[in-house]
Amino acid sequence: MSQLQKFITTRKSLLSHDTNTPLAMTHVIYGYPSVEESLQWMKTLLDLGVDILEVQFPFSDPVADGPTIVNACHKALSVDLKISNCLLHLKELSRHYPNSRIVFMSYLNPVFKFGVTQFIEEASLSGISGVILPDLAIDHSQDYQEACAQFQVDPIWLVTPITPSRRLQKIASQSTGFLYCVSRSGVTGGDNQQQLPLTAYLEEVKSHTDTPLAIGFGIRSKSQIDDVANHADIAIIGSALLERYDNQGMVAAANFVKDLFPHLNDV
Repeated sequence: MSQLQKFITTRKSLLSHDTNTPLAMTHVIYGYPSVEESLQWMKTLLDLGVDILEVQFPFSDPVADGPTIVNACHKALSVDLKISNCLLHLKELSRHYPNSRIVFMSYLNPVFKFGVTQFIEEASLSGISGVILPDLAIDHSQDYQEACAQFQVDPIWLVTPITPSRRLQKIASQSTGFLYCVSRSGVTGGDNQQQLPLTAYLEEVKSHTDTPLAIGFGIRSKSQIDDVANHADIAIIGSALLERYDNQGMVAAANFVKDLFPHLNDV
């Protein structure tokens, strides 16, 4: 069992028996609306006690993301962002917030340019627990997986409700840390009504792995989180949180997180 999986399992066991709320995973874009403001937002979320902070390093063609995140990534890229600087900032955060975990998310192109093995090594030294690369197929990831194993960083894989059964079994069997279960086909954000029943989908995934399950893409309300409370270990808030941040500011966005995850109110 990886260190990230141990953290998730232990954290879940410490939650009050009065709530089935999944762990809180919040998505932030490095450099949006500026590097300084994004770091302040990360610190605010970590001060709230979010269990896992997902930090996206922006890329010009974020194919898995909807318009809210795409627009933020493009604005962030109006200045010259460097992965090396991002890792230094995340190293400071991981040092100051040992009770939360940081997961790095981006796309293959920036990581490939940096050097896959070098990136994983430096990510490990920066206290990053896992890496999400949505456009990297598991079939073409040998070097990446070997580097992750060497430096004890979990490669986080994604599955969707339409992932074929045989492929789902393959991905689930190789999952470590947690398995990212996309709630529906398509990109992040948007309306989540046209989808397969989440509980049946999550139970199908769970039948193939003991790795904790995270549910994301289109999670926008407490009722949605409550619906999957007994089936997912982690709920991921991305576009809905960014929209709240953009439209109402940091304080309102932080209160939104606290409303979604009651266990954070005890922090």
